[in-house]
Amino acid sequence: MTDGIRGIPEETNLKNIVCHRFHVVFRSHPKAVKKIHSMNAPEKIRIDKYLWAIRLFKTRSASADACDKGKVKLQGVSVKASKSVHEGDEFEVKTDSRKWVIKVTGLLDHRVQYAEAIKYYTDITPPEEIESLRFQAAVFYSGKRQSKIGRPTKKDRRELDGYMDE
Repeated sequence: MTDGIRGIPEETNLKNIVCHRFHVVFRSHPKAVKKIHSMNAPEKIRIDKYLWAIRLFKTRSASADACDKGKVKLQGVSVKASKSVHEGDEFEVKTDSRKWVIKVTGLLDHRVQYAEAIKYYTDITPPEEIESLRFQAAVFYSGKRQSKIGRPTKKDRRELDGYMDE
């Protein structure tokens, strides 16, 4: 007995209907439940899409370029952007800012906010790598000009002018 609204029975409780990406399915139907779970967790996904989704790279094309340049490795071997990711895989990824060693804990096929994305991988970067990054940041990004290199500052010029006038 249908009401005429796209074949939905009249006695159906609206809480049992799920709308997911323009598909309307019934939660009570076993195939529908299986379909909902399969929509949330993809079976296989490309490495470039995964790295973009977990926010290691800003764009998917940057992620694919890193794969092409050999900056993404699985067990020490460079991988192509089309390589499938599976749970438990460990990847070494070199980005512009740092080197990551990650373990895949879940598959993610779309970009989500950072707080949600970190649930899909574990950062197993060695502590000495992170410590060297902190030391490097402290040394090279002090914000001051190295002495006696390049054009003199206004203060240096005034000191030179005062020295030359005497």
